[in-house]
Amino acid sequence: MSLTEQDVSKVARLARIAMSEAEIDAAQSQLNGIFDLIAEMQAVDTSGIEPMSHAQDVTQRLRADVVTEADQRELFQSIAPQVEAGLYLVPQVIE
Repeated sequence: MSLTEQDVSKVARLARIAMSEAEIDAAQSQLNGIFDLIAEMQAVDTSGIEPMSHAQDVTQRLRADVVTEADQRELFQSIAPQVEAGLYLVPQVIE
């Protein structure tokens, strides 16, 4: 797929970008280069290749799932303006 100057100027108009003729020519060559690269990548047979999430075979090191902080709920609620049944009360915003 290759774009014409009219295609690039139409896209620029739709995006509300003012472009000179030189900028349109530069954008046309850059976009055509991108489309050529996409076509080249799509031409590669990947039917026997398993999808992967990362280019290298790495695993994420996970920390142990343990509690590391003390429970400070009572402390935090003691300084709150209004608390009821362990919940913070806030002014109604939406009617």
